[in-house]
This record gives sequence, C-alpha cells and structure tokens, in this order.
Amino acid sequence: MPLTQPFILNKTNSIANQFLAELRDVTIQQDKYRFRKNQERLGEILAYEISKTLPYEPVDVQTPLGTAAVNLATGQPVIATILRAGLPFHQGFINFFDRADSAFATAYRKVKKNGAFTIQIDQISAPNLEGKTLIMCDTMLATGQSTVLVCKEIIAQYKLKALHIAAVIASTEGIAHVRANLPTAKIWTCAVDDEMTSKAYIVPGLGDAGDLAFGEKM
Repeated sequence: MPLTQPFILNKTNSIANQFLAELRDVTIQQDKYRFRKNQERLGEILAYEISKTLPYEPVDVQTPLGTAAVNLATGQPVIATILRAGLPFHQGFINFFDRADSAFATAYRKVKKNGAFTIQIDQISAPNLEGKTLIMCDTMLATGQSTVLVCKEIIAQYKLKALHIAAVIASTEGIAHVRANLPTAKIWTCAVDDEMTSKAYIVPGLGDAGDLAFGEKM
C-alpha cells in the first residue's frame, strides 16, 4: 500500500501563514497569550481540513419554515495530545470537533550524559478507542519519537479506524520516522523544516513550544 503524502498547509497561501509567521517571530512570540492563540487557530484550520476526510451521511434538519437536508459526519474523532506543549494546539481541534472525546499522554525526554535521549511515557489517559478515528496533535514533530511511541502504545490496545497525526511544524526527519513506523497514518502539518539541532530542536522552527506557551521548565 503506497504511503500518502503529508498535507502541508503553507503550500497554499492563506491567512494561516500570518498565524504561523507570528508563532515563529522571536518578538511576537514573547506574548504568551498570542503564542497560544495562534496555535489554537492553526489547530482549528487543520481540524477543518481533516474533517473533509471523515464519512458523512445525509440528515434532515427541521427549520421553522421547512426541512433542510444536511450532510453530517457519522461519528466524532478522538483528539489526543502529549502534555504539555500540545495543549493550545489541541484546544483548536476541540473547538471545531466540539463533541469529541480527548486523550492525553505524558511523555518526556530522558537525556543521557552523552546528550542522547530516549522517550519515557508515564501515562496515557484515553476513552475506549476501539474502532475510533484518532487525531494525535502535537505542536512540534521533531524526531517523531514521542508521537510514534504513544501511538504504538494505543495501537497495541485498540484497533483504530484511522490515525491522523497533526503538527504545527514538522521536520523532514520526523515525518520520515512516522512514515516508517506508522505507515497507515495520515500526516497534517502547517510547515516542514529540513534541519534540527544536536538537541533535536527544529530549525528554523520556533524554539521550545512548551516554554513559550507556559513558561520555562526548571
């Protein structure tokens, strides 16, 4: 089965480019509220794009003057994120999928003395995901290791109907890692950057999304 190409939002000119530019701007991003709000806006836009792929069926809606036929989604996806950086992005998704359940994972980098790191998953809190469409949203898809490990943990427990992975910014390496390990997942991102630092921060990226949204970690 051929791998589907990632959806890259900034390949098409739209107002989303303004939100993305402000997220990257080293001066504007110091406004924490605006930084979170721009993630939320981009989450809403990607939620709208993903909604086009869901199954729909016609439903009759009674108005004060008659009956209108409307195509409605046959079910809601489950919206997942990895704490803490992904919370504003996740908010954008649940603004649009406002009847959806949510899932949350806690994961962090366990850094060794030589600078290498492994991903430690502490907990995944989720509803019953059997037969569900899952949207895993995280602001930065850098190495892709956290996303892949969390999704594999979920897949080991549940048979998903479909898996979507959404990011504000992805690295080419992160996309390759997801495609190699989760070949049926559809990737959605606002932009793709080619480089990463030795500490696995995306370049040019936008910095540490969690710290910029919520304050520096100790």
